[in-house]
Amino acid sequence: MRPDIDSIEARAIDWLIRQRDPAFDDWDGFTDWLGEDPDHAAIYDTVASLDQDLGALPPAVRPMAATVPTTPRRASRRGWFGGAMAAALVAVIGLSTLNPFASADRIETAAGEQRIIELADGSRIEINGGSVVEIGKDRPRFARLESGEAMFHVVHRDNDPFVVETGGNRIVDLGTAFNVVRRERQTSVAVSEGIVLYNPDRDKVRLVAGKAIEVRDDDRKAPVVQDVDVASIGGWRSGLLVYNGAPLAVVAEDLKRTAGMDVRIAPAAADLSFRGALIIDKNRGRTIADLAALSGTKAQRQGDGWILTR
Repeated sequence: MRPDIDSIEARAIDWLIRQRDPAFDDWDGFTDWLGEDPDHAAIYDTVASLDQDLGALPPAVRPMAATVPTTPRRASRRGWFGGAMAAALVAVIGLSTLNPFASADRIETAAGEQRIIELADGSRIEINGGSVVEIGKDRPRFARLESGEAMFHVVHRDNDPFVVETGGNRIVDLGTAFNVVRRERQTSVAVSEGIVLYNPDRDKVRLVAGKAIEVRDDDRKAPVVQDVDVASIGGWRSGLLVYNGAPLAVVAEDLKRTAGMDVRIAPAAADLSFRGALIIDKNRGRTIADLAALSGTKAQRQGDGWILTR
C-alpha cells in the first residue's frame, strides 16, 4: 500500500532533523529513501523550502526593467507540526540593487548574489549568481540569458509571446514559469508552470509543467524531454539544490553560482555523480560535508575553498 502524504512529510521532517546532528552518518539510507518514490524528493524539497521567512516585495509602479529592492531572506528555526521539528537552517542569500553605472539593459550578478527584475508587463525574472541577463530596450517582451541561471515568471499575452534567447536557442512562453541554465555550450530548461516551446522554428519541442530538457550546442537531434520534480525547479532561490545523478562538476558549478562556494573536483573523482538534496547552510562547511557524505568523496580544505577526492 502506498504511504499517505502525512507519513511521507513526517519522514522528510525526520531526515531534516537528523541531518543537522554532527554525528549523523546514515547518508546511504537517506539516498535510498529519496529513490524509493518520486514523492519523497518532492515533499522533502517542499518541507525544506518552507523553512524560511520570505521578505515581502514592495508594490510599486516600475519602468520596463527594474531591480526590486527586497529584504534578504532570513534563515529561521520555526516549529512544524505543533513544534515537533527544528527545521534546517537555510543560508542568507542577499538580493542587491542594480549598479547605477551599469547598462540599463544588461544585468550581471556576482557569484553568490541574486537579483529580482520586474518588467512593466508584470513578468518577473529571478537571476542567480554568476549570471548575465540582457533586457531588450526596444523589445519589452524579450530577454537573453548570456550565461548562468534565471527563473522566468511570464505574464502571457496571446498576440505578444515572451521570448528568451540563450546560446542560439529560443524559448517561447505560453503563459508559464520556467528555469533556464546556460553552461558552457549547454542549455537546460525546466518548466514548473504552464507551457513553453523550445526552438519553435526548428526543434518544435513542447514542454509542460514537470518536463525538462538538456541540450548541447552540437546536438543535431531535437532534445529528449525528461520528467523532473516540479518542486525542485528553481530550488536555488530557497537555498535547496536537488539532483538525480548529476556530475560532481555540475554540482560544483551550481554551488559557485548560488552560494559563492569554490569547490574543485579531483581527477580521481571526476567520473562520480551526485544524487540527493543539498541545503545551502549558513555554515558552508556543513554543506560541503553533506555533499562529500552523499557522493562518497572526501572534502579537503584548499585555500578559500574545498577539493573533493575519493
